[in-house]
Amino acid sequence: MARRTERDIAAKWRTQTRAVRGGTNRSDFGEQSEAIFMTSGFRYDTAETAERRFTGAEQGFTYSRLGNPTVAMFEERMALLEGAPIARATASGMAAVAASLLCRVKAGDRVVAGQALFGSCRYILDEVMPRFGVSVTLIDGTDLDAWEKALAPGAEVVFLETPANPTLEVVDLRAVSTLAHAAGALVIVDNVFATPILQRPREFGADVVVYSATKHIDGQGRCLGGCILSDEDYYERYLNQYLRHTGPALSPFNAWVLLKGLETIDLRVRRHCDNALTVADFLANHPRIAAVRYPGRADHPQHALAMAQMDGAGGSVVTFELDGGRARAFEVMNALGMIDISNNLGDSKTMITHPASTTHQRLPAAERERLGIGEGLIRLSVGLEDVHDIIEDLGHALG
Repeated sequence: MARRTERDIAAKWRTQTRAVRGGTNRSDFGEQSEAIFMTSGFRYDTAETAERRFTGAEQGFTYSRLGNPTVAMFEERMALLEGAPIARATASGMAAVAASLLCRVKAGDRVVAGQALFGSCRYILDEVMPRFGVSVTLIDGTDLDAWEKALAPGAEVVFLETPANPTLEVVDLRAVSTLAHAAGALVIVDNVFATPILQRPREFGADVVVYSATKHIDGQGRCLGGCILSDEDYYERYLNQYLRHTGPALSPFNAWVLLKGLETIDLRVRRHCDNALTVADFLANHPRIAAVRYPGRADHPQHALAMAQMDGAGGSVVTFELDGGRARAFEVMNALGMIDISNNLGDSKTMITHPASTTHQRLPAAERERLGIGEGLIRLSVGLEDVHDIIEDLGHALG
């Protein structure tokens, strides 16, 4: 009987087991925890071995910009979690977004994207792509008619976030993927808010998935990282040479930190969701809150879709609106005693930010308002503290 490969064995494991054990590659020392290979280069027994490595005739590492044992373990674990043939790590989430897009398009190509995006993603689409002759059409990601109309002339790439940052709009992954493929477009999804625990976009037809591993994958605010997941065709035709020659490589130490984060991601994300729903319910019933948005609540405009795509959970982020604009938002944030003011998210610590003055401040005020990012909008990344302490801190700040 043929010996089963490591991937064959791991493919039969359930999510939490994959997150703990997937991709583990022990050295001859038999270490229990994954080893950190802090090396820039690798030696070869003979000149012929080096030649074979560089031509691809022999498998092995040559340079940590191109591959590293610790980074490779992180990549394999992510591939198993996402159910993707290939995963490649990057130095940050934005490096993953930029690489996934720029490796695929050229002058004269067209990108169609959901307009509700993280501020840096909007910068790539608004500023970088047009500079190199790529046209970009931004639409309401929740409007399938708008997708169909925008895709009618054809496109090379569709890019979207779901849930979107910070408005928490939910895009129908299956429907948009079907429309995009009919138009000849590749579908790239930023899945950072949902995480691979709640949502795996490739199961709904997406082609490429990107993550900021800085968020829930690390989950404790320690390091930066990113990841791109795809099939082998996209990797070999587009991504491989782009990463090889532009070098947005993940540090082996950061890869090790992210491996440790993955061991607990399933437990953490589900606790995040439980806490976030409780906090959202509290805020929705508070007399000084004008509006609350959370995909896990029945009053979210795409609640049913979110529950179908996101494993029945709403994620870790809640947004709420305050009357009184920026001044009132700052007043509430400054009155908090425990919750941190920070633009990060997916952390074990609860964090709060004002998108209009931080993550999305580059957008013109009229554009922010059109997207629903008002002066009174606050984004809350709900952490792993006792939920009663989170609620008490919010209640005190709200007065």
